[in-house]
Amino acid sequence: MSSMPRPASSPASAFQALLAERYSCRGYLPDPVPRETIDAILQAAQRTASWCNSQPWQVIVTSAAATERLRQAFDTPEAAAGDGFDIAPPAEYRGVYQERRRACGFQLYEAVGVARGDRAASQRQAQQNFRFFGAPHLALVTTEAVLGSYGVLDCGAYVHNFMLAARSLGVASIAQAAVASRARFLHRWFEIPDDRHVVCGIAFGYEDRSHPANGFRTSRAAPAEAGRWVD
Repeated sequence: MSSMPRPASSPASAFQALLAERYSCRGYLPDPVPRETIDAILQAAQRTASWCNSQPWQVIVTSAAATERLRQAFDTPEAAAGDGFDIAPPAEYRGVYQERRRACGFQLYEAVGVARGDRAASQRQAQQNFRFFGAPHLALVTTEAVLGSYGVLDCGAYVHNFMLAARSLGVASIAQAAVASRARFLHRWFEIPDDRHVVCGIAFGYEDRSHPANGFRTSRAAPAEAGRWVD
């Protein structure tokens, strides 16, 4: 039985368009996002499904002024001494996962003019993670430590929905695992209790469309590469 074509304004078409429009923005305008827009993003993301409806995410959202204070603090020796994840990062990227990681990095370096092998320039670009790529806002996502991997999984779903909700309202974003590498410092800075783990940050704001780092898009594997059908 053939399916009926969907109208251009169908929920499925709108969702597909939203997925296509979202990307990891690495260059922002300084203009802050209105509080009511941020509240709308948070309200939408709160609908995220979670294990037993536990909703383990807690989110710290910074104003433009608070983001700037944190940006400056990340440049201090105290922040550098706070390196360390609450949640263990990947032990290794290998095979196709390493290939995809490298492809993304090469695309970024080409976009911003970093020559292959220029370690000083690549380090400067990496430091942009800790400046939130100039974004006026940061959402820091934490989870209850005792909920383990499934709490983190639920937070991942929340992060995705946050970014899609932001995109639907004209707001760009990027999920940042690098921010979580300063977890010990962030615990002190935001007075995060020890029984919560820092999952990641989400930098967000209005994209600078002229920024070279926003001039490329990563590819996605075909569905057949990511799964298999069983009859």
